[in-house]
Amino acid sequence: MKLITAVVKPYRLAEVKTALQELGVHGLTVTEASGYGRQRGHTEVYRGAEYQVDLVPKVRIEVVVEDAESEAVIEAVVKAAQTGKIGDGKVWAVPVETVVRVRTGERGPDAL
Repeated sequence: MKLITAVVKPYRLAEVKTALQELGVHGLTVTEASGYGRQRGHTEVYRGAEYQVDLVPKVRIEVVVEDAESEAVIEAVVKAAQTGKIGDGKVWAVPVETVVRVRTGERGPDAL
């Protein structure tokens, strides 16, 4: 199993969720996040005063999938989140040893 984590622009969340649902991904976790990459934040003007926004708002999406599904899930997330502009985000995968469904005690693929 793999944990797929994506950090994307907040307004792309709906598209990513739809893409994952179309692949049959049953559950996901979404967390509000902030950070920066190459864009290093941006400048905004508020009431005539200019100020630097160092941390850009993002959302972090996490899903656990079978190894065989991981590449398709990554591609779907990238395609759904991509705008072609700086700050689109990152997607990565890490191995998962064990998953347990708390309610039933099911383990492994049955817990997904």
